[in-house]
Amino acid sequence: MMKYVVLSLMVIFSVSCGGNKNPNFLELEEEDIAAKELLQGIWLDDETESPLMRVEGDTIYYADSQSAPITFKVMRDTLYTYGNDTAYYKIDKQAEHIFWFHSITDNIIKLHKSEDPNDSLSFVRREVVIPTYTEVTKRDSVVTYNGTRYRAYVYINPTKIRVVKTTYSEDGISMDNVYYDNVMHICVYEGKKSLFASDVTKQMFAQVVPADFLSQAILSDTKFVKVDRNGFHYQAVLAIPESSVYSIAEIEVGFDGKLTITSTK
Repeated sequence: MMKYVVLSLMVIFSVSCGGNKNPNFLELEEEDIAAKELLQGIWLDDETESPLMRVEGDTIYYADSQSAPITFKVMRDTLYTYGNDTAYYKIDKQAEHIFWFHSITDNIIKLHKSEDPNDSLSFVRREVVIPTYTEVTKRDSVVTYNGTRYRAYVYINPTKIRVVKTTYSEDGISMDNVYYDNVMHICVYEGKKSLFASDVTKQMFAQVVPADFLSQAILSDTKFVKVDRNGFHYQAVLAIPESSVYSIAEIEVGFDGKLTITSTK
């Protein structure tokens, strides 16, 4: 049975309590174009005077540079956002320079429209992500089995493959944070003879971890464990970024060059 460490599953996997994933229901609603037009611009928090979001067209950009832009609609008195999850927020008050709404945690978020052009600097899009590795990392394990010497390599390669994880701010606003995945390269040599060489991606673990978990996880690490009569054994860690939620899977490379992935027992 797969092993998980779960300290924050309710936040990571729960659909927001205001979330609604029924597209047929939303299609029955008519978009409030006038309310959408009122939202255009940069909005500041009433208490802190800090920029929270910039609305442009049908897209919301958050001041948190880690967060990806999301699309939105206003229908009746509700703001719907469409990111990794669909969330909705009850609008309490809206005018040209005022926007109040209920967050997922039932806090009332009070915003007012910015009149300072410098506030736009808070929304300069930067590639700020938190990868597990920032450069190629090589691990070389020298092992002996039945009198034969082998070298088992693991190369951890950072990529530009985006992984989107839904998070929630302290005030209860759903945001999509962007991270980069890794690709592992495993190779085994007997002297100068290559017995095995292949890239390993997180998609290769689809049969041993749940799809919802896999979509928000990165392949964060792979380590050589041992060699025995079955072959070379590695341990792969798939983790949800910035959380304590992870899964461990086993990779076996047989002496015949066959790769097998299984969940941990």
